[in-house]
Amino acid sequence: MRAAIALTICALSALLAAARESEKPATAAVAAVGVAAAGDLLRSGSHRYLDVRTEEEFRNGHVKDSLNVPYVFFTSQGKSPKQLPITAVLRREKNPQFIEQVAAHFDKQDNIVVGCKSGVRSELACFDLMAAGFENVNNMEGGYDAWVENDLAVKKPQAQDEL
Repeated sequence: MRAAIALTICALSALLAAARESEKPATAAVAAVGVAAAGDLLRSGSHRYLDVRTEEEFRNGHVKDSLNVPYVFFTSQGKSPKQLPITAVLRREKNPQFIEQVAAHFDKQDNIVVGCKSGVRSELACFDLMAAGFENVNNMEGGYDAWVENDLAVKKPQAQDEL
């Protein structure tokens, strides 16, 4: 019985080793920068900021001089979020034109700092950008929330009474 178990383990180990050898190389890790370092890069003029939050999130405030290309859309069976009751469950749908929209504004060699609300969507966007050949992408750790918490420059919509 022990021999059969040992033989099975050896066979499975060999299969696993063969499978690992045939795998594609792992995707390179995404370079991450903190908000202070991101601010320095942007102020130096060597990098540009890509905000991958939704258009609504972007309108409510964003990093100064940033470009907005949403990585995902929040939808619920064809209705816009404004038409939904507050208790509605929204689905995330990846923007199918994300890479093409980014490529319309950035060259693949450009230095890009990518951010979202907290750093999760932007990290996923960085992986996709790298897979599409963008060479110099950096995920901003903590996203826009961390940017605001560190009192860095933001552009907010004007209040109605200021217009």
